[in-house]
Amino acid sequence: MFTANQLMERRRARTRAALKRKSRGRLRLSVFRSGRHIYAQVIDDVVGKTLAAASSLEKDMRSKLKTGADKDAASEVGKLVAERAKAAGVEAVVFDRGAYRYHGRVKALAEAAREGGLKF
Repeated sequence: MFTANQLMERRRARTRAALKRKSRGRLRLSVFRSGRHIYAQVIDDVVGKTLAAASSLEKDMRSKLKTGADKDAASEVGKLVAERAKAAGVEAVVFDRGAYRYHGRVKALAEAAREGGLKF
């Protein structure tokens, strides 16, 4: 039998392997969500460097959000990571949802990043 963490790691690895096959050299917008916050990073896997990042833990985000664990927080993080990625010269990314379904907070973050100007 597998534990819940092992199953999650398998889903994450499966998603990431599919992204590497289809990415064609584009950068990766990776999402992590916890019970209390949501985080997003634009990662260059070739170099192994994070180019832009945003989370609901940042001071300016905490002051204007009621909680870091809802769709409003996710959309604010998506807008912020898109803005920072554009400032770093990033136009197109592939969306790495990890082991999470494309639903709820993950979907809200992705749609806000698209509205912010990222293409994926």
